[in-house]
Amino acid sequence: MLEAGWTGTSTVPSRGLYPHQWSWDSAFIAIGLRHVSPLRAQTELETLLAAQWTDGRIPHIVFNPSVPLDAYFPSPDFWRSSTAGRAAGAPRTVQTSGIVQPPVHALAAWLVHLADPGLSRARGFLTRAYPRLAAWHRYLLHRRDLGGGGLVSVVHPWEQGMDNSPCWDRPLSRVTPAPARSFRRADLAHGSPEDRPTDLDYGRYVRLASDYRDRGYEDGGIEGAARRASVEGGGGKRAGDFAVEDPAFNALLIASEHALARIAHELGASGSARQDRAERLTAALVERLWEPSAGMFLCRDVRAGELIPERGVSGLVPLLLPTLPSDLAATLVRTVCGPHFGLGGTTRLVPSYDLLGEAFDPHRYWRGPAWFNTNWLLERGLRLHGERGRADALRKGILHTAGASDFAEYVDPYTAQACGATGFGWTAALTLDLLHDRPAWDRNGVTAIKGGGRG
Repeated sequence: MLEAGWTGTSTVPSRGLYPHQWSWDSAFIAIGLRHVSPLRAQTELETLLAAQWTDGRIPHIVFNPSVPLDAYFPSPDFWRSSTAGRAAGAPRTVQTSGIVQPPVHALAAWLVHLADPGLSRARGFLTRAYPRLAAWHRYLLHRRDLGGGGLVSVVHPWEQGMDNSPCWDRPLSRVTPAPARSFRRADLAHGSPEDRPTDLDYGRYVRLASDYRDRGYEDGGIEGAARRASVEGGGGKRAGDFAVEDPAFNALLIASEHALARIAHELGASGSARQDRAERLTAALVERLWEPSAGMFLCRDVRAGELIPERGVSGLVPLLLPTLPSDLAATLVRTVCGPHFGLGGTTRLVPSYDLLGEAFDPHRYWRGPAWFNTNWLLERGLRLHGERGRADALRKGILHTAGASDFAEYVDPYTAQACGATGFGWTAALTLDLLHDRPAWDRNGVTAIKGGGRG
C-alpha cells in the first residue's frame, strides 16, 4: 500500500481522496517506513521540510503539480501561497497550503534516525533537519501563543488534524460560512456524505481559511491576532474568530521537544534547554487544559477564555508525555477505559469522541469513529506509564482491525466497519511499526535502540 502511494519523493495518504503530501501523515508514514527503508523514511521527511516557509511554519499540504486542480479542494489556486504568503516567506518553487498540522515531525525524525544511525550520520540527516525543526518549533511557540499562557493555538480545525470534532462546534459557531456556491467539495466523490463534514461546517472551514489567506497568513502572537480580536467590533473580517489551545497538538509539540533534545545531544550540543522547555510546556498544559471533573484534558477557546466542555480523544493524547504527573496519568487511564471511551469494554479501539456525548456519531468524520494514529499514540502512552497489559491489548486490537478493515482511514468504534478511504497511508505505516518489536519507551518519551538497529 505504501509502495502504491509513493511518488518518488513522498507518500500520498490516499491516491483518490488525498493525492498530495500531508504534513502529519508524512511523519507517521516515515515512522512506519523506517523499518523497511530508512532512506525512504528520511526522504519523506526531507521532502516535507523542503517546503517550509521562512517564518518557520511547515504547511499542512505540499501540492503535487502533476495532480489536476479539481482533484482536491482547497487546491493551490485557493491557498495562493506564493502570492498571499509572500510576506510570511512561502516558497516560490512549490505550492503549499498556508496552515499547519500537529508537530510530530521531530519525534518522527528521531525515530527514523534510530532505525539506521549509520545511514543517518553518513547522509547528515539530523544535521540538515535539526535547524528546520528548531525553526518550526520557534514559529509555534513565538507566533501561536495567542492565549498568552505559553501554549500553542490552532487557528483552523484542519490544523489540529481532527477536523470535524465536536470540540470545534462552539468556536466555529461564531464563523459565518462561505456561500455553498463559492466552493466545490471534492471529498464527497470519494466517500459517503454521511461520513463526511456537513456543508455548513465545510462552509465555515472555507471562510476561516480564506480570511487567514486574505490577511497574508499573519499570526502575530498575543500582541497580534488575539489582541486585535478582543478589541474589534462586529462586521468585517476579524482576526482570531477561531483560536483554540488543543491538548493533542501541544502534547505532540512537547514530545517533539523531548526528541529535539535527543537530536541536539546526538549532534554534540546540549539538549538541556529543550528538556526544560518541554517540562515547562507540560506544566502549562496541566494548568490551562486539565479538567479534574472530566478526568481528562479539554480544549480551551482562547477568544471566549474558557474550556470547551466536550470530551474528544485529543484530551487523552497527553498520556504519551513522560513527565505528566502520575496521578493525572492514572486518571487518564481510568477515563480511556471508562464509559466515555470504553476501551477494553464496549470498544476495541478508542473512539475519537465521547460515546455518551450528544454529538456522537460512529461514522461521521472525527465525531466518533476510531482512528489508527490516535490509537497508536495512546498505545505508546499506556506502555510508557506502565500499563503493559492494556497497551498489549490495544496493540492487538489495532493490528486486527487494520487488517480486517483493509487498512481503513477510520472505523466504527463498535463494529470496526471501515469508513472513509481504504488502503490508507498512515494505517499501513503504523501497522508496520506495531508489527516490529514494540518500542521500549523510556521516561524521555523516545525509543531506545533495540537489536538490529530497529526502534
